[in-house]
Amino acid sequence: MALSVHTLSTAWSFKDRDDDSAEAWMPVPVVPSVAHQDLQANGRLKNPYVGFNELDARWVNDKSWTYRTQFQKPAIPSGSRVVLAFDGLDTFATVKLNGSVILESSNMFLGHRVDVTKALESKDEHVLEIDFDCAMLRARELKGKDPKHNWASFNGDPARMAVRKAQYHWGWDWGPLLSTAGIWREVRLEVYSARISDLWTEVELAADHQRAQVSAFAEVEGVDSDGPYNVSFTVRLHGEEVARNVTSVQDGIAKVTFDVKQPSLWWPNGYGDPTLYEVSASLEKDSKIHQISKKIGIRTAEVIQRPDKHGKSFFFRINGVDVFCGGSCWIPADNLLPSITAERYRKWIELMVAGRQVMIRVWGGGCYEDDSFYQACDELGVMVWQDFMFGCGNYPTWPELLESVEREAFYNVQRLRHHPSIVIYVGNNEDYQVQESAGLVYDYEDKDPENWLKTDFPARYIYEKLLPEIVERLAPKTFYHPGSPWGDGKITSDPTVGDMHQWNVWHGTQEKYQIFETLGGRFNSEFGMEAFPHMSTIDYFVENESDKYPQSHVLDFHNKADGHERRIATYLVENLRTATDLETYIYLTQVVQAETMMFGYRGWRRQWGDDRHCGGALLWQLNDCWPTISWAIVDYFLRPKPAFYAVARVLKPIAVGVQREHHDWSVTHAQPPKTSTYKLWIASSLQKETIGTIELRFLSVNTGLEVRESITREGVKIVPNGTTIILEGVIDHQTHPEPHVLAARLWVDDGVIARDVDWPQPFKYLDLSDRGLEVKALESGDEQTLHITAQKPVKCLVFEEREGVRVSDSAMDIVPGDEQTVTVKGLGGPPLKYKYLS
Repeated sequence: MALSVHTLSTAWSFKDRDDDSAEAWMPVPVVPSVAHQDLQANGRLKNPYVGFNELDARWVNDKSWTYRTQFQKPAIPSGSRVVLAFDGLDTFATVKLNGSVILESSNMFLGHRVDVTKALESKDEHVLEIDFDCAMLRARELKGKDPKHNWASFNGDPARMAVRKAQYHWGWDWGPLLSTAGIWREVRLEVYSARISDLWTEVELAADHQRAQVSAFAEVEGVDSDGPYNVSFTVRLHGEEVARNVTSVQDGIAKVTFDVKQPSLWWPNGYGDPTLYEVSASLEKDSKIHQISKKIGIRTAEVIQRPDKHGKSFFFRINGVDVFCGGSCWIPADNLLPSITAERYRKWIELMVAGRQVMIRVWGGGCYEDDSFYQACDELGVMVWQDFMFGCGNYPTWPELLESVEREAFYNVQRLRHHPSIVIYVGNNEDYQVQESAGLVYDYEDKDPENWLKTDFPARYIYEKLLPEIVERLAPKTFYHPGSPWGDGKITSDPTVGDMHQWNVWHGTQEKYQIFETLGGRFNSEFGMEAFPHMSTIDYFVENESDKYPQSHVLDFHNKADGHERRIATYLVENLRTATDLETYIYLTQVVQAETMMFGYRGWRRQWGDDRHCGGALLWQLNDCWPTISWAIVDYFLRPKPAFYAVARVLKPIAVGVQREHHDWSVTHAQPPKTSTYKLWIASSLQKETIGTIELRFLSVNTGLEVRESITREGVKIVPNGTTIILEGVIDHQTHPEPHVLAARLWVDDGVIARDVDWPQPFKYLDLSDRGLEVKALESGDEQTLHITAQKPVKCLVFEEREGVRVSDSAMDIVPGDEQTVTVKGLGGPPLKYKYLS
């Protein structure tokens, strides 16, 4: 018989496990869900994302919960079995069927399959019940059983490291303390006699890309009964069949090999089409019994590490093309994970594409994301840096925990390995930094894994033996990196090797953001600057108008970063004229974030052309898990902050950059320099040489007039996939004492394709009043084109972010004599408000 699926998503109820009263049971609207969602649905819990409600929800974290449903026995043809499948139970779960325990789980990241054929024989109606123990209490119990272990960590209760659960559920420096419990992924009954339990491929792409060999494997369960089984494999491209083959099952595996001539390759966003082939396997015995399909990409993905004049490189090469990985880090998009829909995942990745980002880093303190997340990345061409779920801690390694970790890694790499978007697996987030800060033993020269388990840093065994062996077994073509940051056993801040997290802007020594480019390494996989979200987001979580001022208690409560008050204040007071009204204050924090990201990305992308000195930059962070004040460049409601647009401009296929040398005004007590050097360059990710014309103007901030003759270069040959240095010059501040901007424009084929404006620093010393800005909409309707001009240089023109409305650009600098246009889609209402630095 054909496999049939019966999803158990409705008719559930739940209760506080310790409440035995008759009225304790409450209905569950739909599964998957977690207790916080279901309590809200029953009016027992206020929205924890609003005001101080998170504090009123803390009692939920300390409870144990029971979920129950009744279901009818499905039709079970002779010779068939019934399997109860759980894709995710959060976290300490005891599953009972008709009162008998059939499963005990202690790992949120695992799926489970339980054969319940015999259990369903006796009657037609059955009771499924799941007890979820309190994860926080269990974590503390487990921690107490291992007092000799050094529980060093950053963020949250150190006991979290004893539990295989999303670590951010213990609270983080951008998220609330909401420890969930429940059926967080699908539950279903499957009835079948035989099925395909796994489908995967191995791809060999010829060096000239003219041919690919695709080997397809199907693992088959239940075929050792009566008679032969065949598996029919097909390969389709854009819905059209391009290959088919049928083979028998041998020792539970069916395998075929296809030769694909002139394959369409999978490329990252901006480098070509992210072409996907559909590979299907159909299990047949007289008729089709079960079919499974997966979409794959034909591509090669390498991490190039080679000695050079800067140390040892770290960059990605896709299909033989070196790719500068401008992108972001990703945290879970909600604290209540079942609430994230496939549509919401896709909107996030669509925003990345609109922002010209090519890589997303799935951070190790969250979860292995839903399939729909990776499918969106596959389809839209966003490369995935996939951390394993270990973050900011010295993890213990008792045998039961190691066994659970091994099963977790196997399950998830097996589940994810077909996705062409995943180009690297990484062992952890910042655990080697914890090792350094706590002074734990790490002898890189000791290559005996058994010795590692005996040290006070035993998790090295996980990152340098257990995980790489699983990746090598299941996904041998995907690069494995022990940790982030990490580089050949050197200190994690070493800028010459591996990847690094650069937090000396914001955290650490709190350097000026204007020098970000000097602080980078070979691959900058974390760096960031906080900013407030837009006013509409603050209106959502701030209930009282009296609390809508910059330093209100509720606003501070929604910023979990340690010392955020002084750090935000520092960067504001150093750079801008401060404000007390909330809307202006919000805008000023966003200006600082946009400038910080621009300085980092612009300088590091220029270094790409210097022997791949910098291989990529992944800002912290793309998104939020609740409405908050954080480092995110797009807030919880998918509203881009100005930094989103600043990054998008720097990541254009061809971008122009101009920058004067940094003058540290705080050290010299604002004494101006006599001269300043500057550089003008073009960065390109195109694979062919391009010819352009570049112009550099020197415009007075005060009048908008030119203070010296402009410079124009025609017929400039733009180096492909690298950096073209146009000129290096000197500003004589004695000859030209008036503050002025350096405004660069680049034309290709009679059109301006890139701009950059370098400003005197800091902005607080500039008079930015009376700019003569005009924003005109010459068309009306759902799509408008805004025409923007100014009589004097304008800094960071930001348009209102409105629900359902998308602007093509924002956070723009406007200079006299250079009209710019912005397309607005989905407006259908009053004109967008805008603000600029004044």
